[in-house]
Amino acid sequence: MSKWTDQLPEAAREYIGGRRVDEVECVIGDIAGVARGKAMPAAKFAKQTNYFLPNSIFLQTITGEWADNPFDAFTEPDMILEPDFSTATAAPWTADVTLQVIHDAKDQDGTPVPFAPRNVLRRVVQLYAEQGWTPVVAPEMEFFLTARNIDPNQPVIPPMGRSGRRAAGKQAYSLSAVDEYGKVIDDIYDFAEAQGLEIDGILQEGGAGQIELNLAHGDPVRLADDVFFFKRLIREAALRHDCFATFMAKPIAGEPGSAMHIHTSVVDSKTGKNIFADKKSETEHFMHFIAGMQNHLTGAIALLAPYVNSYRRYVPDFAAPINLEWGRDNRTTGIRIPISTPAARRVENRLPGMDCNPYLGIAATLACGYLGLMEKKQPRAEFTASAYIDSDDIPTNLGDALDLLEEDKALCEVLGPDFVRVYDSVKRNEYKEFLQVISPWEREHLLLNV
Repeated sequence: MSKWTDQLPEAAREYIGGRRVDEVECVIGDIAGVARGKAMPAAKFAKQTNYFLPNSIFLQTITGEWADNPFDAFTEPDMILEPDFSTATAAPWTADVTLQVIHDAKDQDGTPVPFAPRNVLRRVVQLYAEQGWTPVVAPEMEFFLTARNIDPNQPVIPPMGRSGRRAAGKQAYSLSAVDEYGKVIDDIYDFAEAQGLEIDGILQEGGAGQIELNLAHGDPVRLADDVFFFKRLIREAALRHDCFATFMAKPIAGEPGSAMHIHTSVVDSKTGKNIFADKKSETEHFMHFIAGMQNHLTGAIALLAPYVNSYRRYVPDFAAPINLEWGRDNRTTGIRIPISTPAARRVENRLPGMDCNPYLGIAATLACGYLGLMEKKQPRAEFTASAYIDSDDIPTNLGDALDLLEEDKALCEVLGPDFVRVYDSVKRNEYKEFLQVISPWEREHLLLNV
């Protein structure tokens, strides 16, 4: 085996076996979390130490348009991409032996590009490290399997199950509902195993064709990488069986939305002990972390709900939080404290949608908690009733959310001012594009009535 393949994780080496690697995909996630990069023959990859892409990939909107460059003229200078071999994994749906490798983006002087989402998350994790802390996260992924939708003017509908009937809603935790599209689930397991990705569990959620996939807790950057990889492999598994997988926050009217709940704890880097609880009770650190979430998540919503569709998920009594209350084992609160032992005491952020960039969703969650730990404030009183109430905590549209992000100077500083400027430029461009679209509702109710 050549030198570069010796650096690969065990799962990637097992996937290769005695075969020749045909192609390597050099991958980086953009602002939306879309995989950008280039593919090349493995022989060429073996001879190079870095690769180049223009930094304008971080100014591209979800529609493929270009946002205004907030720094200088649009000259599109090259970034240097360096492979992180610890991320190397199979692309098992391809016909040949192909590997994917996530790359880190640096300026030509070797400085990490501040608006690359993976670098934003690393920046926040480093702030914890400087205090002697190590954050630990566990994401939950919700998504829908749907019938193929090749006409955007038509509504999304549930997929056809093996029974010949379309998937039905209101079947949360039903094993027979999962069995309806068991072949897709089988491929998800097989692809994950080939890629060395760990699945903690799969279950049926409340929506028609809606699935939840849980990941084991661990390092924030590695878990964000895993979610990034899982989105691609789940889409590929669905396409094999004539359906789509979508991570839209609200793809089907009348059905629940899809969230990416993020469980977070913080351990002492030296002792490995959870700083949120001792043997008898929860600590001040725990309360400060919750207060940080309450005081700064309003500004972070622009990252957790990054599209106009995202705000359709924040609907009362529809299995999504619409507040920043906190409560123990209370799923109506935006900040939930699950039942756990003191060693596993953690805080669950239920605000992020599954449409958010995993690097930015986790970075925003950790940034709010970090500010709470540094500000040392107390949270509001625990909420013990149903929190599906009117609340001013959550902005109702992307434009307001971006204004609130800009106003939270402390949060902007933790995430990085340069990143926030690029993110704001991209998202305001997307919002402007959306506002130029005339919806079917407007044509139906306004065309002949006003």
